[in-house]
Amino acid sequence: GLRRPSTRRMVKYSREPDNAVKAAKARASDLRTSFKNMRETAMAIKGMALDKAKAYLGKVAEKKDVIPLRRFGGSAGRSNLTKNHKYHGPGRYPVKSVKHLLDLLTNAESNAEVKSLDTDSLVVQHIQVNQAVKGRRRTYRAHGRINAYMSNPCHVEVILVEKEESVKKADETAMVPRQSKKQLAQKRLRNGASA
Repeated sequence: GLRRPSTRRMVKYSREPDNAVKAAKARASDLRTSFKNMRETAMAIKGMALDKAKAYLGKVAEKKDVIPLRRFGGSAGRSNLTKNHKYHGPGRYPVKSVKHLLDLLTNAESNAEVKSLDTDSLVVQHIQVNQAVKGRRRTYRAHGRINAYMSNPCHVEVILVEKEESVKKADETAMVPRQSKKQLAQKRLRNGASA
């Protein structure tokens, strides 16, 4: 039979940035780290400035700060450090996930430098973690039985965006408060006009 020539396709991200010129993307597939831990770590840095996110993840790797487990924290113990993140519940130090995420952020930053973006004003606008195909192993149990021993890898995608300078708000004096029909009718009556 005839073989088709291999064509490499561009990978599709779940979301595209509003302004592609001011954004840098990076993704990693089949990372051998827990999906649940990676999801919690990713959500902890969503919306952060890039330098702040890298500093925070560095602290977590040194076990000086904690990742709050907001969704997947069933058996984890409470951590006193989660109160710094406006959360009172379980927290952990998922070092393996942190290492993978730091590598991914470094890659996205390099992509931003290639596009000559200002790396000091980059923000983690979008980050998403998806489950990958599970790795199958087996474990041996009592009475000659065999059970599954699965790993739960994940795919991660990140979009960094250059933050725009904040636009000044219009003067409050220029804004006129909205009035209902009833209020307008009462005003007309007071001014002497007929209803």
